[in-house]
Amino acid sequence: MSKFIAQPTNTLHGNLKVPGDKSISHRCIMLGSLANGITEVSGFLQGEDALATLKAFQAMGVDIQREGDKVTIHGVGLHGLKKPNTALDLGNSGTSMRLMLGILAAQKFSTELKGDVSLSKRPMGRVIDPLMQMGAVIGSNQGKPPLKIKGGQSLKGIHYDLPVASAQVKSCVLLAGLYAQGETCVLEPETTRDHTERMLKGLGYPVNVVDNKMCLTGGGKLTATQFQVPSDISSAAFFMVAGCIAPQSDIVLKGVNINPTRTGVIDILKLMGANLELLNKREIGGELLADIRVQSSNLKGIQIPSELVPLAIDEFPVIFIAAACAQGETVLTDAQELRVKESDRIQVMADGLNILGIQNQVLEDGIKIQGGSFQKPTGVIQSHHDHRISMSFAMASARCQYPIEIDGVDNVATSFPNFVELTNSIGMKIVQR
Repeated sequence: MSKFIAQPTNTLHGNLKVPGDKSISHRCIMLGSLANGITEVSGFLQGEDALATLKAFQAMGVDIQREGDKVTIHGVGLHGLKKPNTALDLGNSGTSMRLMLGILAAQKFSTELKGDVSLSKRPMGRVIDPLMQMGAVIGSNQGKPPLKIKGGQSLKGIHYDLPVASAQVKSCVLLAGLYAQGETCVLEPETTRDHTERMLKGLGYPVNVVDNKMCLTGGGKLTATQFQVPSDISSAAFFMVAGCIAPQSDIVLKGVNINPTRTGVIDILKLMGANLELLNKREIGGELLADIRVQSSNLKGIQIPSELVPLAIDEFPVIFIAAACAQGETVLTDAQELRVKESDRIQVMADGLNILGIQNQVLEDGIKIQGGSFQKPTGVIQSHHDHRISMSFAMASARCQYPIEIDGVDNVATSFPNFVELTNSIGMKIVQR
């Protein structure tokens, strides 16, 4: 088990480009495989999670070639997948498992999905339930992986009201709807990331979106296209926070995805007083991009608006680091979903903040954080093998005057394979051992 040792630093400077968007990379492989024709992807995230999706579709007979961040997918059409020889191992990727479940529920062949120890503990009932309403037959270990999907089922379209805002559940149901008889609609209580809807339209599949309701009709086809994957705003978020909390900083993040369903972290940091601006806005392949300049900021604590919670769900661990450096109290509620990520991110972050001397109060659906100064750590921070926990506490070294040790950082490679190298290029001092 490896660890980060993050030495104190207070000056950050330079331009950097973080890896490609993980959510979009997953969907490029899935939808490109189901399209008719050859889909070309540039900027593909070469992290373990996205590669798990790629390997799974290769195992189902899709010819996919990869050269660095360029991927060529020879699509087999909606009905061209073949039965894999063994269970599909998705490693640590919950996105892969939840989205692929919607596709596999409609195939003629039976399949099994499994993952690592962490993924095997994550609940899948939220996607299993609507799929079974559509006619899928799925076996599980009390709602957790491994999942056994029985082939040969005829799915019917449903109108599904999401009980909790979740882009993964929405996407799973819509992907199953491609195969279902009749119309499939999903109504979400709050806006969530809309990459699936955008990419389906980009591949020529009609999706009707009105407010927070998405509808499509099964039986159509996807037509191959080209995709450029923008830099992942979830990965950029670590540097946004580091740029805000470092005493002296001026950094520019190049070509970041600013899809309006993903910019909650920018909105929250601005509400906290972040010295942050968007430059060179442009649109490529249906997605919005911008360069993001961040400079040292005097942050203040806030009550995080509930409507921004689904738009920043993956970025909250590092937002908690910003809150720890802010003046006053930051309060987050309506964020129950943080408890069922790769770890219980509310409790695990609270435990780490305690080690750094930051007062906090854990709530059932969130946390209260009292801004202050990082103290000499009272122990080693445990990431619980959650990549976002590891990277978030590494960013705290931009403000802490003492070395910070973080255990269990192996999974950083799942979403950010060159994290240490890129972080140190702007002046941070992180070693992985």
